[in-house]
Amino acid sequence: MQSFRTELENPLVEKDILDLARKIELFREGKIHEEKFRSLRLARGVYGQRQQGVQMVRIKLPYGKMTFKQWKRIADISDEYSIGNLHLTTRQDVQIHFVSLDRTPELWAQLEQDDITLREACGNTVRNVTASITSGIDTQEPFDVTPYADAIFRYFLRNPICQEMGRKIKIAISNSEADTALTYMHDFGLIPKVQDGKRGFKVVVGGGLGAQPMLAHTAFEFLEENQVIPYLEAALRVFDRHGERNSRHKARLKFLIQKIGFDKFVELVNAETIAIKNKTFEIPTTGFSETEIEGYLPTQTASIVAPETEEYKTWLQSNVFAQKQEGYFGVYVRILNGNISSNTSRSLIEQLDGYVANDVRVSINQGLMLRFVPEANIPYIYEVLKAHDLAYPGANSIANITACPGTDTCNLAISDSTNITSKLEAVISEDFPDLIYNNDIKIKISGCMNSCGQHGMANIGFHGSSLKSADKRVLPALQVLLGGGTVGNGVGRVADKVIKVPSKRGPEVLRVLLNNYEENATEGEYFNDYYDRQGEKYFYNLLKPVADLTTLKDDDFIDWGATEQFATEIGVGECAGVMIDLVATLLFESEEKLEWTLNAFNENRVADSIYHAYSVFVSAAKALLLDKSVNVSTQSAVIEKFDEHFVAKGEITIAQSSFKELVLQINQNEPSIEFATTYIAEAKAFLALAKAYREQTVEA
Repeated sequence: MQSFRTELENPLVEKDILDLARKIELFREGKIHEEKFRSLRLARGVYGQRQQGVQMVRIKLPYGKMTFKQWKRIADISDEYSIGNLHLTTRQDVQIHFVSLDRTPELWAQLEQDDITLREACGNTVRNVTASITSGIDTQEPFDVTPYADAIFRYFLRNPICQEMGRKIKIAISNSEADTALTYMHDFGLIPKVQDGKRGFKVVVGGGLGAQPMLAHTAFEFLEENQVIPYLEAALRVFDRHGERNSRHKARLKFLIQKIGFDKFVELVNAETIAIKNKTFEIPTTGFSETEIEGYLPTQTASIVAPETEEYKTWLQSNVFAQKQEGYFGVYVRILNGNISSNTSRSLIEQLDGYVANDVRVSINQGLMLRFVPEANIPYIYEVLKAHDLAYPGANSIANITACPGTDTCNLAISDSTNITSKLEAVISEDFPDLIYNNDIKIKISGCMNSCGQHGMANIGFHGSSLKSADKRVLPALQVLLGGGTVGNGVGRVADKVIKVPSKRGPEVLRVLLNNYEENATEGEYFNDYYDRQGEKYFYNLLKPVADLTTLKDDDFIDWGATEQFATEIGVGECAGVMIDLVATLLFESEEKLEWTLNAFNENRVADSIYHAYSVFVSAAKALLLDKSVNVSTQSAVIEKFDEHFVAKGEITIAQSSFKELVLQINQNEPSIEFATTYIAEAKAFLALAKAYREQTVEA
């Protein structure tokens, strides 16, 4: 066992960390199957990276918020356990790389000293809840959505219904119809509305990018605020029971809705409402405003005079905006590729603390935002940022390109997406400097088709790929996508795949596109409108000369940032990996879940104990089915097939007429103590029956 002490006030957190340490030890001893261990560590934010023997650790920051103390803690930890770099992600997390697996429990314990968690930052769980970074300060927002993002994060953290789903679930909350959180590309998206004086949300469901992008469906034009969490809980129960579990490429919520139809999905969600923990859930909205948080507002006033330079004026115009709180301003900070060193972080903390709010937000375009900057402090903030080479203008413009880590660290990446980003940004700054004010066009790039860089909804997108030359040599390539983007109010556009080009010609693609747009677009015509007017075929023909493989040079076979010949080396993705089920492992899990069931019941967490008991039934039944080589991909199929292969054939006898009737009592009853007592006893008896059957089978 690890020798560290967590010294935490929260016993649940302490148990989590000690459990991870114990499971690492068992894994090292060969007592836990590798795939089971993978599932366990992913749910605790520990992710295998491209380089063998080290881990990426993802730090979960609800709605991207860090206090200065938390930011410093992360920076210090990156020095001690990693390589001194903080990577800001498109889901408002922070990642650190090259971490030893054995040190992850200790790292986690250090983070929790400042209330920072790794729990459910990866794996088949509810991931980080993202929100517009201008929440609470935006002049256009109906109300501050921060309390709602915080409540959703806390409600589903460690919630039994979303610990072992078929795939991940992503939730985003925009603070206005501008939809700056990109709700339309999420499993669940919320947009604030006020109707008849009541707060609520437009709710969209089933969006997603990846290799097969799909736009979200509208579930509610208006759902009252106290119904949001109950709806999410019911919908997650449906996804947990009916979602695909074998093929991870088909295991997202969007594919379940595609398979059964949205109307059927709504029907199943409605059927779950009788069994959910809370029929209404009032979300506390106090304690989140700047006047309610001790030490939140700046206390220092700088005396620096604003520089009379064009550089400063450009930065001021493109990166600074007036908040709805009079006299205060928000400041966007561009971070190239989302990478900021721990040394730079500590230096910024020291120089900014007291001059801005104690609230730094990570943006979905991998930057930072400073809040509640008094007007007098703006020149000082500029000088601090400039001294750290971070006073780049155009934080929300075409010049600020979003990119995933690509082949730097990711198992799934095909080609580089970080080095080329700097080349593309140079094209903007050097050839099209006036576009620094253009917030209409977004450029996004991913290292593969999975769209971690969100290329699938970019106006101009790229994703890593490969091509073969006439002599069969493989070269790095970029798939070019055009026409995606945000329409607003939960509506978006998926980009079209137009053409594939050698990676080294990516900058030329961008020059051709922007020159053509500047020369031929009508006055005030947005890029997507221009794309629609000309059509996909027009742009294919426009870029076809750039894609010509008869003019390849030796340099085209070496990827950006590389020195050797390109070769496609794709590992096994983990971020949403589905564990491989083994009979013994599943029965062991069933026993563990029964322990969770009894603990929850004894702690008076009645609804949680019922859901854990349901998991006991499913896990044990799946083990016996697997022993008969019956492979099923959903929990609902487990229930159906168990009746077919065991109950109908008289191999296992239960008191009810069917296993389905026994198990699905869960969505036919209110979560009462009386029902929980009976249901838990039945789950315990079924597990004993399953174990006895398994023992007899092994002996035979």
